[in-house]
Formats: sequence, C-alpha cells, structure tokens
Amino acid sequence: MKKQINIIDLFAGPGGLGEGFSGYQNPKKNYPFKIRMSVEKEESAHKTLQLRAFFRQFRGKKLPPEYYEYIKNPQKLNKHKLEKFKNQLFEKYWKESTTAIKETLGGPQTLGNEDSDRLIQSKLSKLLKKHDGEDFIVIGGPPCQAYSNAGKSRMAGIEDYKIEEDERAELYLEFLKVIHKVNPKVFVMENVKGILSAKLHDELVFPRIIRDLKNPGKVINNRTKSKYHIYSLVKSPDSYDDNGEPIYNDLRSFTIHAEEHGVPQNRHRVILLGVRDDVEYEPGTLQEDLNKTSIKSILDGLPVLRSGISKAGGDKSEKWYAKINKAGKALVTALNTTNSKKHAKNIKEHIKKISPNLNRGGRFVASKKSGFLPSFNKPLKSWLYDPQLGGFPNHETKEHMYDDLKRYLWISTYGELNRVSPKSRDFPGFLAPNHKNWESGDHADRFKVQIKNKPSSTITCHLSKDGHASIHYDPKQCRSFTVREAARIQTFPDNYFFEGTKTEQYVQVGNAVPPYLANQIAEIVYDVLS
Repeated sequence: MKKQINIIDLFAGPGGLGEGFSGYQNPKKNYPFKIRMSVEKEESAHKTLQLRAFFRQFRGKKLPPEYYEYIKNPQKLNKHKLEKFKNQLFEKYWKESTTAIKETLGGPQTLGNEDSDRLIQSKLSKLLKKHDGEDFIVIGGPPCQAYSNAGKSRMAGIEDYKIEEDERAELYLEFLKVIHKVNPKVFVMENVKGILSAKLHDELVFPRIIRDLKNPGKVINNRTKSKYHIYSLVKSPDSYDDNGEPIYNDLRSFTIHAEEHGVPQNRHRVILLGVRDDVEYEPGTLQEDLNKTSIKSILDGLPVLRSGISKAGGDKSEKWYAKINKAGKALVTALNTTNSKKHAKNIKEHIKKISPNLNRGGRFVASKKSGFLPSFNKPLKSWLYDPQLGGFPNHETKEHMYDDLKRYLWISTYGELNRVSPKSRDFPGFLAPNHKNWESGDHADRFKVQIKNKPSSTITCHLSKDGHASIHYDPKQCRSFTVREAARIQTFPDNYFFEGTKTEQYVQVGNAVPPYLANQIAEIVYDVLS
C-alpha cells in the first residue's frame, strides 16, 4: 500500500464523512487519508467544507492563531466584515488556502449538472494522472430525501407526486459514474434506513442499488471495468456464492446503529463498503461500545443558556426570566388541579433555581472550561476537545413563543420524572397546540425532550424549522438545542466551524454523517488497503 490514500468525497455536505477519514491516525500516528476532491452543491455547506479543507492543511501541525481569531469573532461583526476577515486569513496562508479551494472545486458544484460534471471529470482525470499508482477511495452519501421516512411523509401530501419523477431518487447513479472513472479499491456509500423499503418502478430500490454497485461499468456504459463485493460494516456475511460474492440474508444487515459505536445519538443509517474484487479482504466489523454515551455526558459541560422569546417586543434576560416564572406558576396551578402534584412540585423546584442572568450565547461563547464533566473520559473527548479553542462556536439559542416555552418547561420536567418523553396523548388539554391533527396520533412525537441519561434521538435538519423534537433535558434552560449542541451530538469537533445563517447551520449538521463513526469506518478501510 502506498503511504497516502487519496479520497474523492461526493455529496459531501459540511464534510462529516470526510472529517472522519482525514482525521484517522494509523498505528504509527500518521494521517494516511488525504482528501483530493470534495463535491457539494449547497452554498453555505460548501463554505463550511472549504474552511475545514483549509483547517486540514495543518493536520499534524500547529493551527494558525488567525483561524481561531476568525471563528471567535464576535457576532456584532456583519457578514461582509467577517468575509473580509476570512479573505485576509486565506491570503496570509495562500498556499494552504489555494489547496483548500482547489480541493473543493472553487465553489459549489452539482453532480448531474452538465457544467459541474465537465469540471469534475476534468479534475478527476488530472488527479488520477498526478497520483498514478496510488490508492484511491470514493466516499459519499447521495441525497436521500426521496427515501427518508420524513421525506416519504412530506411527498405523500403532494398531489400527483411520483418518486420515479423525483431526480433525487437516482442520484446514486452519479456516484456510480465516479466509481467507474476512478476505479477505486474501496468505496463507502451512506444513505438513510428508509432506502431499505423504498420502491422505484414497483421494485425495491436497495437490491437494485447493490446490484449496480457490484458492476458500475455495466450500468454506466455497458462495459465492465472492475467489479466490487459489497459488505456490511456491522455483520459478517451469512454465506458466499461460487464467485466469492458475500451474501446477506437480511437487508437490515447493512444498517449501522451509531449509538452502538460511541456516538451519543440513536442514528440508524445504511452504510455500504465496496471492495474491488481483485483486493484480498477478510471482512471486519465495527467494534461495539457496550456502554452507550449519554447526551448528558456530552452536553452538561457546555455554557448554560436561555432561549430567545419570539414576538415579545424585546429579548432581555429579565423579560425571559419573568416569562418563565409566569409559565411555571401557571403550570403549577393547573397541574395541582389535575392531580399531578408531583409534577407541579418538580416544576416549582426548578423555577427557584433558574438564573435571571442567562444569555443566549452567540457566534462564539468564550469559556475556560472544556465543556465536559470531570467524569467523562471516553476516547470521544479527545476527538471533540481542542484546548486552544477557549470556548464554543455556533452556540446560540433559537427563539420560542411563550406558549412553547410553557410546553418545554412541562415536557422537560415530565422527562426528568418519567425518564421518557411524553406522547401527544400524555399532554394535558390546556397545553395541546392548536393543530387539527394533534389528537390523530400522526404527530405523537411532535414535541420531544431528550432524556439525559440516554443517547439522543436522531439529529435531523428539521431543527432548522423549530426545536420541538430536540428539547433540552435541563428545565432551567427551557429551550431546544443550539447548533453546537447538535454538532456535539453528531460528534463534530468543537473547532469545526459552520458557516451560513443559523438555519443553514442546522441543516448542515442534521444531514451529516457523524465524523466519529466515519473515523471508525476509516480504520476498517485502512485495514483493507493494508
């Protein structure tokens, strides 16, 4: 195996999968994986990706202080001044920034778009020529909205919607084209669990995708270049056919449960490992972490914040404090009349402990603390923690309406007492939202508090719209997660800065592959190529 393993990262998003691979250290403490090209079409995600590509140029070396200065800039600087500051950073370190810009193709690019494809194919040809004889791998997750459970639910409400006419349903073919071009020894493809049951032209999509991935050349131009064996990363094959092709009796064998591998989140994704059939490989699987990482252990050391108040005519801490006290007293009075005295007492105790001096955080929240409880000593800590950072970027709360603050206070205390998030049927009538489908059972989990001693439920991009499904377990903060909290649950390092508006940042984090999980997959890939 050559010293450097070259990566082509497709549908990269903010770079979660690539971060895990590029951050992998082999037994000799070297970084064997080098990202040569990252492709992403969404502008804000591309900016995040490019900034991180710049960061990676210093992997194994001291990071320039100006990088920290950029991500620690106060929120009062406007967009144009921040852009100017970043340009100055890139100009000072022009060699590293030029490499980062080339790696991310200079700007957002869309796989399947004629102009972008021409640029991507040209770049691939140059890379293959320059690194002739070296190992290449292809990684990525074709967009999955057409297959996700949430996506299916949304599409069901669209009149005359047909998945066959949704161009996103066959974006994996763009992945195939690149595999055919690069002829990598290994590829890794990620998608949502819903792909296992999705149908296209009345045929299950997933067996077709596996069939196509085994022989990408036949699909692209009816010419066989290389064939691949497709493996699960969590289960050994049930058997092999006469050609040595691994056979899995259950398609669910390809589903990875992230919470079983050190990620503090119940995130279930289908991830395929493709190994070229001329590469000798004894199938390996990810190691399980029997002691699941709780959300409390990941978030309890972060600065305590309050939410904002929407439509409140002001957003000062004393106004928030007054609103929370008002909500708490109203809940206590109402609950005492519904024979929920234990719950009322719990709310009353928390109200007494709420600080009137909390703030909402910001683009960067300075802190001398690591953001971890003293008892937390898992390997994940060294993956997330940067002692030079001195605080936490992207740590600003959302605004919530008064009625939702009241619900959050009730829900978070309910979760603390019962160690489970309430369903819609558990809500007292006076807290029910004015939604016509509230009692139908279709939105039983519309409001969900995360239980502190368990892994979080799946972080999704819906956080960009509201925080109802990601309510903080601490009633004294009475809010949903910040981008940084969501990023920690997704295992992005604390020094990973997300560009764009707060809404765009939530989308980036929610759509990403947990880097810490990707890092463990990288170890398996490294072993394949060794």
